[in-house]
Parts: sequence; C-alpha cells; structure tokens
Amino acid sequence: MFNGLLHALILDEQGGARTIDNSADLHNWQPEQGKLWVHLDYSQSEAIDWLQNSELLTDYELASLTADETRPRITKVTNGCMLFLRGVNLNPAQSPEDMVSIRLFINENVVVTTRKRRLLSVQDILAALEEKTGPVSISELVCQLTQNLTSRMQGVIDGLDDTLDIFEDEIDEPTKRFDNQGLSQLRRQSIGLKRYLRPQKEALSTLMANKYSWLSENDKAKLNETTNLLIRFIEELDSSIERAQIIQQTITNQVSEQLNQRMYVMSVVAALFLPLGFLTGLLGVNVGGIPGTESPYAFSFFVIFLVVITGAIGVYFKNKKWL
Repeated sequence: MFNGLLHALILDEQGGARTIDNSADLHNWQPEQGKLWVHLDYSQSEAIDWLQNSELLTDYELASLTADETRPRITKVTNGCMLFLRGVNLNPAQSPEDMVSIRLFINENVVVTTRKRRLLSVQDILAALEEKTGPVSISELVCQLTQNLTSRMQGVIDGLDDTLDIFEDEIDEPTKRFDNQGLSQLRRQSIGLKRYLRPQKEALSTLMANKYSWLSENDKAKLNETTNLLIRFIEELDSSIERAQIIQQTITNQVSEQLNQRMYVMSVVAALFLPLGFLTGLLGVNVGGIPGTESPYAFSFFVIFLVVITGAIGVYFKNKKWL
C-alpha cells in the first residue's frame, strides 16, 4: 500500500466491509465487487498521485479537494459531487474551535474521504463496520458520517454553556477576581465554531434539496434530523455569544460604577478641604498684619473655626444629598 492511504474498504451491504490489502487490488477494483470507500491523508504526496491516477477528478476539482483552507459546501463535479464538512477538534492539546476538515468525493460506486488531522467520527464508522453494524450503502455511509460529526459537537457546546453559567455566578461575587481572559477565550471559541457550522448547515440543506443518484429518500430523513440538530447548535452558539457580551458589558459597568464612586468620594473630600486649604494658605502668608499673632488663644480659636466650617460644609452637602 502507499503512504497516505488510511484504509480502503468494500462494503458488503450487510453492515460490514472487506479490507483491500494491497495497491494492485485497489487499482483493479470494479463496481461489480461492491461499493468502495477509500480514506486518504491528503497531506501525503502519494495520496495525491493516487487521486490523479484514478481519473475520478479533474485537476481543478482535485485542487479544490486538497486545498489547505476550505469552507463547508457541496459542489457538483464531473463524475459525482464533492462535499466539504467540518468536525470539532477533539485531538489532544488542540482547541475544539479549530475545526478539522474532511472532504468527500461521492458517486454511485465510490466514496473518497480525505483529511489531514484525525477525526474520531471516521473511527466510529470503522468500529461499526468491524461489528457488522455499520452502513450498508454509500448513502448511509455519508449520512452516518455527517451525524457523527454533528453529534460530537454536543459536548463542546454544552461545555460552553456550563462555563457561561460559572461566569454569571461570579458576577454576583464582587470579592472574587473575574477571569476576563477566560471569557474572551470563550467568545472566540463560540465565534470560531459558528463560522463553520452555519455554512455546514447550508451545505446539508442543499444536499437534501437536490436529487443525487447515490442518496436514498430514506436517508434524507436522517439528514433532516442532523440538520435540525445543527440548527439548534447554531442557535445555542448565538445565545452563548450574546450571553458573553452581556457578561462583559455587566463587568464593564461594574468597574465603571466603582471608579465613579471612588472619584465621587475624592471630589467630596476635595470640596470639604478646599476652604480649609484656602484659609490656612491665607494665614500662612509671611507678611505683617496677620490677626492673632500676639494672642496665645488665636491658634485654638482658628482650629475650632476650621472644625465649624468643615461641619457646616458637611451639613450643606447632606442637605443637597451629595453625601
């Protein structure tokens, strides 16, 4: 076998599959032998060479199938159609919003799936085929793959909701330091997921709306349920983004209110001591004629006068409800 070929299977149409063990058998495969599923790593040059030699795709179509960046969509091509999908990145030390791309070429007899990073949804189908409970047709294989990709998003989106609940609880605890960086990261994750889920929903809707020879009417009902689930996830992501914005705005308002209160207190204190500063500065002028310089009680009288002035200003502020 060549580098980049992850597996090549012939469906037995009973829930199982037979593995093709060598390149010669794969090259000599004929539609009469059964439906073929080839899974490739498009980052390997030998996988690209096999796709070129298979004559399933034109050069332009092959370039689209193996492009570095793609968005979810479905496109009709010369010998079938190409379906581009995304799944959450559940690989170790990876961010879920960095969604993994899987690209499919589909016709009545062949499914070619290509990826660069590992997807657990594909492994689930392989496990089901080993247990003789897997897809029995190309139509069911594609529907099962889309369902697996979508259902694995549930845990990630539920995790975002749970984290938002924690952030909302922290708002009511002013003594606890709020994690602004964590909230910003959550917003980035929600936006990153929504970026791919919306066009993926449109791609699946287009898949159901058009007639494809390989897609059975019974499997369209499964696709409809998968699309509805995807719509619900998009709505939850919209809600998460809005909740995060409300939390951020609330935190900003709280910080602004605290700052305003502190500035207000400082302004009141400055107003209280403004006349005292004026009087002490005036009497501190080093010129002749300052009253009380020869009286031993002048300082005491002056201090009492300052206290009375301060009390009068405080009463005035209280009546004005400035305190």
